[in-house]
Amino acid sequence: MRILLALLCLNANRPVPPARIINALWSGNPPRTAATALQVYVSKLRQQISHADAGNTVITTDSSGYTLRTDSCASLDLTVFDFLTRRAQQVARAGQAREAASLLSESLRLWDGAALADVRGTSTMDAYARQLEERRNAVREKRMEIELSLGRHSQLIGELYVLLEEHPMWENLYAYLMIALYRSGRVPECLAVYHALRRQLDEDLGMEPCTRLRELHRAVLAREPWLDHADSPLSAA
Repeated sequence: MRILLALLCLNANRPVPPARIINALWSGNPPRTAATALQVYVSKLRQQISHADAGNTVITTDSSGYTLRTDSCASLDLTVFDFLTRRAQQVARAGQAREAASLLSESLRLWDGAALADVRGTSTMDAYARQLEERRNAVREKRMEIELSLGRHSQLIGELYVLLEEHPMWENLYAYLMIALYRSGRVPECLAVYHALRRQLDEDLGMEPCTRLRELHRAVLAREPWLDHADSPLSAA
């Protein structure tokens, strides 16, 4: 039933066809009684929602499928996350970098561990989880860029090291970490980060770091002036 709830939440205020739900619940190999079982699950979920303090959230049924209807943006973390990231994009375009960074940080604090961690295991839910993780990662990168543009490089270093423990092949994170270390006066450590990645890529995949990182490494060796200026576009790397 947690998979059913997750699927409806991911598609809040949009109908989900029974066939898609059945495929998610039984990984494409449903029993003959799947349609009846789904009706039972929906009935039980309706009862739980009605007993919970869920505002005006209800599950409706029509020819298109089942819909989790909620009239409040704050009812689901995902809708709050999307609202905050859209708002951050708006204020960033208006030149309000500090507010954009604050909004992105607030949106990321809504996360607690991996996406859909307790309902993974089927192809459908794994695909949704990957999609959500990619959205979070895009927000992480945008926040890093804004924080660096605000001169907050020292505060990012510890966070970047932790993220790289979780994502050791995420090359953009290495670029942000190298810049943060360089601007913090830790040039040898900056170069060591690059060489550690280069060695890992060579041993594991037989390849070199991406062009962006190679150019950044060259810029660090040459101590190019743009590296010292927080407002320099990171595309210079």
